[in-house]
Amino acid sequence: MIKPEILSPAGDMECLESALKFGADAVYLAGKLFGMRSSPKNFDKTDLKKACELAHSTGRKIHMTCNILPHNSELAALPDFLSYAQECGVDALIIADLGIFEAAKKYAPKVARHISTQAGVTNYAAANVLYNMGASRVVLAREIPLSEIAEMRAKIPKELEIECFVHGAMCVSFSGRCLISSYMTGRDANHGDCAQPCRWKYHLFEENRPGQYFPVEEENGGTYLYNSRDLCMIEHIPEMVKAGISSFKIEGRAKSAYYTAVTTNAYRHAVDDYAAEGESFVLKPWIKEELDKISHREYNTGFYFGTEPGQNTSDGGYIRHYDAVAVCVKSVDEHTSVISQRNKFLVGDTLDVLPPSGIPFNTVCQRLVNADGEDVDSAPHPTEILTMTTDLPVPEASVIRKRKI
Repeated sequence: MIKPEILSPAGDMECLESALKFGADAVYLAGKLFGMRSSPKNFDKTDLKKACELAHSTGRKIHMTCNILPHNSELAALPDFLSYAQECGVDALIIADLGIFEAAKKYAPKVARHISTQAGVTNYAAANVLYNMGASRVVLAREIPLSEIAEMRAKIPKELEIECFVHGAMCVSFSGRCLISSYMTGRDANHGDCAQPCRWKYHLFEENRPGQYFPVEEENGGTYLYNSRDLCMIEHIPEMVKAGISSFKIEGRAKSAYYTAVTTNAYRHAVDDYAAEGESFVLKPWIKEELDKISHREYNTGFYFGTEPGQNTSDGGYIRHYDAVAVCVKSVDEHTSVISQRNKFLVGDTLDVLPPSGIPFNTVCQRLVNADGEDVDSAPHPTEILTMTTDLPVPEASVIRKRKI
């Protein structure tokens, strides 16, 4: 088998560090311009350089999104943006627009050019044209079943890589191209500013009864007409590898460092196990369970197998069984660690620890001491630094969770 890349999202430096600590082969991120996510902090020029240096120091890569559909007024800033990306050491640019694609060849010739899912590549003919233009990878439209991906792999050059989303939020529109947000709110989804009206609850109005709405309901909570389930392909690693997918992409540049850590770790272990075990591979239960410990919508397999319903019409919210409560700053000794608190927890709580090794375990919080050396019963203040005593050692950089009651 050709072992696929694990490609993880980063909306800021903390997410980038989580991705690298928990096993990403490459990280995709955005600068302050030209990226399809405007809500995350993203990376300014200083942070971009640091990100590339950090990734390269551990043999990993940085892919930078340059995938908006730009207007004329935005193009003047493009040459400097591309040149600086190359200067920083960005390994690949993810591009949707042909004008940007050609500009990248001119202003960042040493940087690989990947075709964004926004370009809507659905067949081998389009992939071959893009390869002949200089693309080294295509990020396929999310609407393609595995059977067609396998056919595409057989009919494109072996040098042209295929990248596919394997986990995260799905968009109701074709390959992310959507106008609903622009029409309803003036926020342009194709410039990374989507208001997500597909997640809203809708009602019906009758023409002769203005102002009187009628719920369109399957249950009392109303109906969410466009609300897509989340993608999760953790149980289908062999099928994706056999289809010829080169890179497993995790969605989530607007999500937390905790989300990045858990998803990266799960797919890292699943891929490594399959590479080691081959046809005898069986997904370890704990790996699947990890993906239930992050906030998510109801999971499904998207379009990969063709027919599974993609919408959750009865609920617009998230499923959330665990809270991330702390990060281990450093391990002092076998039972003592310094932590940075994220959510409230108490002395006596059983905590679920995800260490950088990636194998989760439970431990009990036996004592908490604040910065003044005082014993406290709980950790109620966000980002407070505390010393924690536990019955088992908590390694540095571990993510600490607590199951919600």
